[in-house]
Amino acid sequence: MIGRLIIGDIRPSTPDFEHPAKATVGSQVSVRADVFKDGHEKLAVFVKWCSDAEGDWRSVRMTPVANDRWEGFICPQTLGLHSFEIIAGTDRYATWRNEVLIKYEAGQNIDVELIEGSLMLGEACLWDASATMADAAEPVKTRLESGIRAGIAEFFESHMSFDDETSSTQLKLWVDRPAASYGAWYEFFPRSEGGFGGATLRLDAIAKMGFDIVYLPPIHPIGKVERKGRNNTIIAGPDDPGSPWAIAGHTDIHADLGTFDDFDRFVERANDLGMEIALDYALQCAADHPWLVSHPDWFHHRPDGTIKFAENPPKKYQDIYPINFWPPSNDARIELWAECKQILEFWMSHGVRIFRVDNPHTKPLAFWEWLIAEIHAIDPGVIFLAEAFTRPKMMAQLAQVGFSQSYTYFTWRTKKKHITSYFDEVARGRASDYMRPNFWPNTPDILSGPLRNGGPGAFKQRLVLAATGSSAYGIYSGYELCENEPASDDNEEYLHSEKYEIKHRDWD
Repeated sequence: MIGRLIIGDIRPSTPDFEHPAKATVGSQVSVRADVFKDGHEKLAVFVKWCSDAEGDWRSVRMTPVANDRWEGFICPQTLGLHSFEIIAGTDRYATWRNEVLIKYEAGQNIDVELIEGSLMLGEACLWDASATMADAAEPVKTRLESGIRAGIAEFFESHMSFDDETSSTQLKLWVDRPAASYGAWYEFFPRSEGGFGGATLRLDAIAKMGFDIVYLPPIHPIGKVERKGRNNTIIAGPDDPGSPWAIAGHTDIHADLGTFDDFDRFVERANDLGMEIALDYALQCAADHPWLVSHPDWFHHRPDGTIKFAENPPKKYQDIYPINFWPPSNDARIELWAECKQILEFWMSHGVRIFRVDNPHTKPLAFWEWLIAEIHAIDPGVIFLAEAFTRPKMMAQLAQVGFSQSYTYFTWRTKKKHITSYFDEVARGRASDYMRPNFWPNTPDILSGPLRNGGPGAFKQRLVLAATGSSAYGIYSGYELCENEPASDDNEEYLHSEKYEIKHRDWD
């Protein structure tokens, strides 16, 4: 049943109010709500919040903004899950003070109001002020001033109690480390630098450009069966390296890149330069991945007995086999999900705390909700970027279930009206409470808009828009050289795509 005091439209929040909104450690969070009641009484509204791990409840008074909208600011200082709620009630002292001052300034008799104020101050044990207000022998001005003098309002605020206290639903807030909210990403292929040795040397130049996160496409062994050739041809030549996304072992490193010691030195050097390494987390397999033999029930089988390869019509990925995350056997599903978790734990043991997740929208949301929660129980500072260029509601739902950041439609927003409306949507729209945009002008898959055959001006413009339109942005290697040759007029991929060949760039 609805009460006299209404609390609604609380932000930040997710649409279902079950999953947490997002914040970052040390950053102010604007908490807003509609709070009102019948009549003209003054309200006192607070946001009450705590870290779930510590249980240290505290409260901050909210202030009215406009049209019964209230706002207060909290500043979480610890990682992990937090709770907050809105507490509101009638502010008796503020209501009395407002009414008595209006009547006094209008020249009306306020004897009854002074008696009411005296009783209220007496209940608060403010005896001197209460006695002066009750003394009819004193001038009205003196009696009034004793009840509104400095310090009394502050006393009532610090000793606030309500006869009609009303609480909102308790909402959740997930607090990440700052890198989940902002930072500049740089993507490059270590194999084009000669492996981890050359890639380590390249880090100095990347750091000088001001990047915070270095993202690597898959660094694992590449399948030989159905390996793709240059420009995505279905027959590979003897020297074609294949697509890194055709993974033949998720906890191995491609022999051409180096050893685990080389990788560890690469991670350490990035950290020394103030950067972090992000790895691609692509849950898919090459045709010769060990899982196809050891766990055939983890894959989709066609009626003719073949295993279904990946497709995104009209694109075909004959070298990649998608995983069936909901196999008929419950035991198989439990075993599969546990194996996917162990992959993350393995790379976390090598110093990786950021993962760019390939095509998360093709896996069940229940899987991501479980997996991210499991990893955050181990390390709440792990960051997940959703590479989901898909339908808006799916992108938003992935953010709700735990993804720290999301790719966006920025790449395809090229007209002024589309740019301004989209920037406003991602910065102020409802989804901004829980979905953090990461703007990429290009990726190894996407050479779009003005960059296609564009000159340096187009590249500079898109970079500035990305870096100022969102608190997180990224570019794919070669952007600084204005690589701009599309595969064809109707294909937004690069000609001579680095996904299928090794690039030899002249950085000078």
